[in-house]
Amino acid sequence: MRLHSAVAAAGGALMLVLAVPGSASAATGQFRYSYKTADGYEAVGFINNPESRRCIDIQGAGSDGTSAAYAPKNLTDATATVFLEAGCTGDAFYSLRPGAGASERLLVRSVVFS
Repeated sequence: MRLHSAVAAAGGALMLVLAVPGSASAATGQFRYSYKTADGYEAVGFINNPESRRCIDIQGAGSDGTSAAYAPKNLTDATATVFLEAGCTGDAFYSLRPGAGASERLLVRSVVFS
């Protein structure tokens, strides 16, 4: 009788584990960047705990088709690959290791984390 109860309990626990969806993979930390507002003021934007392997268009950058964010700082625990074009496309891209940053000369409009 005890064996039957133990098997039933183990089976129930297994079903519960399989029924609970896994959490999406995410980088831990913050990605920061600077950009100019429409009024010409310098601003700092950030992305907290970004989802991994999903392209993120940087808010405030390139919405007018001409400006881009700059001086990215990858304060996450994943590698960030930044792109000059929106949608993580184009030949102009650069990888930032965890904890690394780039100068104001590096222009970015999108980013994806490993």
